[in-house]
Amino acid sequence: MSVTAALVKELREKSGAGMMDCKKALAETDGDMEAAIDWLRTKGLATAAKKSGRVASEGLVAFSVDGTTGAVVELNAETDFVARNTEFQEFASTLASLSLSADDIDGLSGLDYPGTGRNVAEELTHKIATIGENMSLRRMAKLSVNSGAIVSYMHNATAPGLGRIGVLVALESTADAGVLEGLGKQIAMHIAATSPASLSIEDLDEEAVAREREVLIEQAKASGKPQEIAEKMVQGRMKKYYQEVVLLEQTSVIDGETRIADVVANTGKEAGADIALTAFVRFNLGEGIEKEETDFAAEVAAQLS
Repeated sequence: MSVTAALVKELREKSGAGMMDCKKALAETDGDMEAAIDWLRTKGLATAAKKSGRVASEGLVAFSVDGTTGAVVELNAETDFVARNTEFQEFASTLASLSLSADDIDGLSGLDYPGTGRNVAEELTHKIATIGENMSLRRMAKLSVNSGAIVSYMHNATAPGLGRIGVLVALESTADAGVLEGLGKQIAMHIAATSPASLSIEDLDEEAVAREREVLIEQAKASGKPQEIAEKMVQGRMKKYYQEVVLLEQTSVIDGETRIADVVANTGKEAGADIALTAFVRFNLGEGIEKEETDFAAEVAAQLS
């Protein structure tokens, strides 16, 4: 019996297994759907769909840099134990490398995964089945410069290019590569430590700025100070707010006294070439993912019912 695309699609929907695995299962069982599902189960490939509802907030952040382009991805799993799994680590590293050729998650998911006959999305399903935990390719970002350097930093790396907090920094310049690497590493370490909200004041979320200003205005009014003094209080506190959340306005954690904007400018003067810090990315593993709360008593009751 010939294996049709419709049969493969149906088996994928029923089993959660990858396309090539479904095709092989149908070929092995002469197109018998139930037998194909059993074949996949015996190979451990029909379990991914059952795992898809479980929260995946552990895993790895991975980056890859090639010349003037760099990419970073977050690959989640259910437990920290899996992050130490060699197969999982290799998968994360490969995804980071593939991200250099993609513009977003959808583009990355559709790319061919090397040596498998599957695309990235299908390989993810395959990994869920073979490793045995729910996984999620949560996000990716890519930076590039026309001339200069993309500098990477991984805080508390699990393996080269893999860890829990990954940072990429984009420096546009004609300065010496060694100078840019040193500066970029310094700034990336600072970003890992401070988690700035934006690169510049202009890049800040307008709603967040408006909320902050409104709070400060109310505080100034409550102080009972004259209007002119209250306005100056708000201006001063907004400046402090910018110094806390804007990268270029922050004080470097390296020396504790120099603004990041001045660190960049001073390095450029010493190198004899202008340097522009044009972008950064900071991925903190599991950031924003709500952990699943388990009611143990309810879980036991459900098992006994």
